[in-house]
Amino acid sequence: MKKAKQIQHMISKPFDLLSEELVFIILDLVAQNPSDLKSFSLTCKWFYQVEARHRRSLKPLRAEYLPRILTRYRNTADLDLSFCPRVTDYALSVVGCLSGPTLRSVDLSRSFSFSAAGLLRLAVKCVSLVEIDLSNATEMRDAAAAVVAEAKSLERLKLGRCKKLTDMGIGCIAVGCRKLKRVSLKWCVGVGDLGVGLLAVKCKDIRSLDLSYLPITGKCLHDVLKLQHLEELLLQGCFGVDDDSLKSLTHHCNSLKNLDASSCQNLTQRGLTSLLSGAGCLERLDLAHSSSVISLDFASSLNKVSSALQSIRLDGCAVTCDGLKAIGTLCISLREVSLSKCVTVTDEGLSCLVMKLKDLRKLDITCCRKLTGVSITQVASSCPLLVSLKMESCSLVSRDAFWLIGHKCRLLEELDFTDNEIDDEGLKSISSCRSLSSLKLGICLNITDRGLSYIGMGCSNLRELDLYRSVGITDVGISSIAQGCCHLETINISYCKDITDKSLVSLSKCSMLQTFESRGCPHITCQGLAAIAVRCKRLSKLDLKKCPFINDSGLLTLAHFSQGLKQISVSETGVTDVGLVSLANIGCLQNIAAVNTRGLSPSGVAAALVGCGGLRKVKLHASLRSLLPSSLINHMEARGCSFLWKDYNNHNNSNTLQAELDPKYWKLQLEEDIEL
Repeated sequence: MKKAKQIQHMISKPFDLLSEELVFIILDLVAQNPSDLKSFSLTCKWFYQVEARHRRSLKPLRAEYLPRILTRYRNTADLDLSFCPRVTDYALSVVGCLSGPTLRSVDLSRSFSFSAAGLLRLAVKCVSLVEIDLSNATEMRDAAAAVVAEAKSLERLKLGRCKKLTDMGIGCIAVGCRKLKRVSLKWCVGVGDLGVGLLAVKCKDIRSLDLSYLPITGKCLHDVLKLQHLEELLLQGCFGVDDDSLKSLTHHCNSLKNLDASSCQNLTQRGLTSLLSGAGCLERLDLAHSSSVISLDFASSLNKVSSALQSIRLDGCAVTCDGLKAIGTLCISLREVSLSKCVTVTDEGLSCLVMKLKDLRKLDITCCRKLTGVSITQVASSCPLLVSLKMESCSLVSRDAFWLIGHKCRLLEELDFTDNEIDDEGLKSISSCRSLSSLKLGICLNITDRGLSYIGMGCSNLRELDLYRSVGITDVGISSIAQGCCHLETINISYCKDITDKSLVSLSKCSMLQTFESRGCPHITCQGLAAIAVRCKRLSKLDLKKCPFINDSGLLTLAHFSQGLKQISVSETGVTDVGLVSLANIGCLQNIAAVNTRGLSPSGVAAALVGCGGLRKVKLHASLRSLLPSSLINHMEARGCSFLWKDYNNHNNSNTLQAELDPKYWKLQLEEDIEL
């Protein structure tokens, strides 16, 4: 009898059979979806308590919630406050008091309102802190940097765009934080050779150093390149680093694996040779938008790094045919090559390059407008291991070449064919790439629903699909994608003029959908939007601009079902005050664009702004600037919200939309803009 009661008790409370360790394993799997995690924690009191002990990472939406959140989640190790634009000294004090012993990482990269006093409490209380991100703290000065130096265990520090910091502040950090391994000083324009030199001398364990856009010269690099563990050095936009400042450079930095010297306009082949002379183990080299001519002579600077080099980026450079031949001959270990916007690249040069690179995995030839099907055929034949191919605006490439890509390169995961001549037969061939996860077909005017049906049948792992202005697509094609690509997360059907609510109903089956862009789709209504809102619980970004039949009904549905929505554009729609105010029910909402929406009044906009407490960016018509109370705007800006005022012409909106939907008219306008 007693045994029977025990069995009955076990059946009535089955969760008692689970150990905490087993529940932790379950939570590791559930944690990928926040809504699932929330549902799990609300199952019972014990699950609620176990989930709180299990959680290590937090990303709160508002700083005022911190006391309650951190009281529950006592084991927080990683705290991301980038969604909280206004973090005060009091908030940092709360973090220090409640999470001090366990906190290891804090992200304040998009926050303000705190001072050196708040940082001091954080540094003193959080003795285990190893990472802090203070990027974009544009008002941060040396006094605050001196406080950061109190975090003695710090290993990773980001100070990007802290423009008021000087060598003195960096010197304090160098003296106090001797364990630093990764440091970013990008755009810290007040920091020069002295501060960087102090970091290199005092912090011997540095592995990654970002000095992009600093007013440094080659002087400090003498110390930097002596760092025995340095693996990554980023010098993007360092105009003071020139040939003369590097001519006496003597170093032996065998640990260096990644060097970014892009946009160094005063650095030529002569200086580059000095910089690379001691980096025999270099694996990644970025020379994009530099003044060097990538010619046969350039190859001499690669002699000492050619055996290890796996990735080279030459975007926007003047690349000659002989230069590409030399790179292909010397650097046979290359796996990634980027030639985006290299207008001088020809079929002969690219063909000679890829013929030697049998292990090439990634190739970017975006806007290499001289290329034809000849070189693309060579790419397909020589590089069967390609996983990424970006070739936007290579409009001279024949349709047959696209068929060959799908036939030869079966391992492709990422394809960008934007503004190309690919047709349905090309898509049929591409559909054999079973691992394809990202496909961009914007402004591809030769594809139809038949081509998309092949993708739907063959590419079940597709996560991202871009059909921007591909006007041959209708509801039939979208239905094929929705049926076959159930893991779809992002889709762009903007300016596909024949799309209707049927497409949205089909896409609502893709429960993982996060980003939906349907700008300029004139036949979409609130009925289709409701289907997306109800079934796609992960929806976070929504662009409904220039969808005239979207009105308050659609926004009311979103306000009820899309609680994870972070960004929405309802410009030039039928939305009125009622719909805009309803968005206040979405606690996650951060960005709103509502320009040229005639149903909005100043009072309605004001009510919506007050109600949406987490807003960080608002785009409105310029005429509202003088009609909204200045006190309201000041209050919103103090809360961390920035305004963008747009002055668009309200006249002839319907005629303008019709013109924009015409791909020939649109491309003609684009070409005229480029010529100007």
